Amino acid sequence: MRGRVLIVDDDVDMCELLAAGLKARDFEATYATSADEGLGHLQCQEYAAVITDVCMRGISGLDFCSRITTNYPQIPVIVITAFGSLETAVAAIRAGAYDFITKPLNTEELAMTLERAAQLRGLRDEVKRLRYTLDRAGEFSTVLGESPQMQKVCALMARIGDSDASVLITGETGTGKKVVARALHDASPRGAGPFITVNCTAAPEPMLESELFGGPEGSHPEARGAREGLFHRAGRGTLFFDEIGGMPLALQLKLLRVLQDRPLRPAGTDTEAGFDVRIVAATNRDLESAVAEGQFREDLYFRINVIHIELPPLRARGNDVLLLGQHFIRELAARTKKEVVGLSTHAAQKLLAYPWPGNVRELQNCMERAVALATCDHVMVDDLPEKVAGYQPSHVLIAGENPSELVTMEEVEKRYIRRVLDTVGGNKTLAARVLGFDRKTLYRKLESYAILERLTTNRSD
Repeated sequence: MRGRVLIVDDDVDMCELLAAGLKARDFEATYATSADEGLGHLQCQEYAAVITDVCMRGISGLDFCSRITTNYPQIPVIVITAFGSLETAVAAIRAGAYDFITKPLNTEELAMTLERAAQLRGLRDEVKRLRYTLDRAGEFSTVLGESPQMQKVCALMARIGDSDASVLITGETGTGKKVVARALHDASPRGAGPFITVNCTAAPEPMLESELFGGPEGSHPEARGAREGLFHRAGRGTLFFDEIGGMPLALQLKLLRVLQDRPLRPAGTDTEAGFDVRIVAATNRDLESAVAEGQFREDLYFRINVIHIELPPLRARGNDVLLLGQHFIRELAARTKKEVVGLSTHAAQKLLAYPWPGNVRELQNCMERAVALATCDHVMVDDLPEKVAGYQPSHVLIAGENPSELVTMEEVEKRYIRRVLDTVGGNKTLAARVLGFDRKTLYRKLESYAILERLTTNRSD
């Protein structure tokens, strides 16, 4: 069944007609012939939506609607009337009606309106439930998510909490790789020790080497004195290599030797010293492809990838976007001392519809803007960035922009593969998984496309 609906109209024939039409469309329909009778039904039964006529004996439909929205705010009300006017429509909306429909009624249109109303109610209930969920955050309270993908991530994190095994965290930019790394550290026996981040792309190779391993004054052109390396400064803690896929190849070899042999020799010295750190690395690159292309050392890849955590993009996490949105609102409201408690239902709809190319980081920025602009206790649609508030999903034509274009199946496959690669940020391992290929098949297809393009270019020249 698509939901239980209460019809309230003092015209019995209209009630029976509507009830029969809705039952034929898989709704469970009950009717009452007065507002008082309708209120009695609401006290005894749960309804997904209420349909009420405007003109009724006793309590009018608009007063009935107002009472429902006051006492049962979770139930959407659809107002119907044979005397449609702008004034009546405005009055219905002010009374809290979800929608206003004039007679004669189109039962199919009414069923679609009820379906949307039921979805809205479900979303409203979900937003409330997620607020409660935030209050009961468990062991990894900073890694929020109820989607199956994130539950799998949290289960794996719980299993490796006491381990010193190296961890590789992969995922698109903005998916929260550093948050996961920090949560792993905090929940481990090393949580009392330091958590030190190494940005593998932020400094020239000599400076990064000195930063990691330490060295005496003059060990590289930027050295201003003797320095202790991060491997020693992170003693009994965690050393987090952020964007390790961008580490220069020569430094990859030095890192591999240190991880294999454990004693390290600071640059410019002959002294070896041990260290005690856990290694966690993260990257948004496809390291398997980088290994195949000679851009990342295979032996280092195996050394850091003892345990692999893959973070899903936000667009694949369903209602997690609402849970995270509520979390950021709570944090930001407390920080800015604004009385914003959550998302309006329509704002929640917009968050669910938007694809979030910037992932969790983009959502956090969006919520920061929304809280700053909010003028009431809930984030409204107008508080969201225009690209989120005005987003309309588009139906992409795989074959091309021209719907009348006819191409071969090989061309359709080629374009679709490229579309998937663009969507996953060029990650060939993830693209192969989406396409249902193994990586070798994907490489072979990409190589054949490249050969054909070169031949075509040469012929045209």
